[in-house]
Amino acid sequence: MSFRVKETGAACGAVVTGLDLRQDLSLDLVAELRAHWVKYKLLIFPDQPLNDHDLERFTLYFGAFGEDPFFGHIDGHEHIAAIQRNADEKTPIFAEFFHSDWSFLDVPPAGTVLYGITIPPHGGNTLFADQVAAYERLPDHLRDKADALTAIHSAELGYAPTGAYGENDRDAGRSMKIIPSEKAREKREHPFVRTHRETGEKALYSSPAYIQGFAGLPKEESDALMAEFYGYQTDEALIYSHKWQKDMLVMWDNRSLLHAATGGYDGHDRLLHRTTIADTVF
Repeated sequence: MSFRVKETGAACGAVVTGLDLRQDLSLDLVAELRAHWVKYKLLIFPDQPLNDHDLERFTLYFGAFGEDPFFGHIDGHEHIAAIQRNADEKTPIFAEFFHSDWSFLDVPPAGTVLYGITIPPHGGNTLFADQVAAYERLPDHLRDKADALTAIHSAELGYAPTGAYGENDRDAGRSMKIIPSEKAREKREHPFVRTHRETGEKALYSSPAYIQGFAGLPKEESDALMAEFYGYQTDEALIYSHKWQKDMLVMWDNRSLLHAATGGYDGHDRLLHRTTIADTVF
């Protein structure tokens, strides 16, 4: 089965056409797609009229299902979460801050797969920031500092009962199924510079969305460093702004990208289905 790959022309991402993802994919074809995925960090498959079973099958080509803490899932599919916002909803846009999915886990997911079902006529782009390029663009003194840092990750600010998506947010009428928990206060440490196990490339890993500080540093110094790094991590030159279409599947590499949601579609329903691809080691 032949297919075409065309780069987005931005810092990351490529569009894949010529495939029907409703069909079974051979091992050789999956290996080709994986090579493109880790190279471009983000693959976009337009015009794919998939059902939830198709989405699950596609995900499993690239690894086991990853853990999705703090998300509810759609009926009959325990590994699919609905990224949903109703037309009349007034809660803040979900996940507007750049992050790498679930970086606070012992072994965070390798990738995320997102499929467009109900797409507003405008707004709702997803932003992707290339963290390999961010690392490479650091001044020498900051790169050396980054190499030596260990970051303390936690979901507390988002998913604790007192967090941004906690009890008050739920009571405000969010349509998306988010399950806040005291477990969100747990902390785990990961190197701030992550070496990709498939490419060998180094990338800055995660952001203040999940990093509470750097091990061994006072809070004021940690906060200042995070703000300085975040400026490099989210530089406009490193960002690809993805415009969604109905029946479009997107998969990205959490090990080398940050991503963030955007709004701009008030008065319109929006629904995407999401799975995660587990990693085997950090």
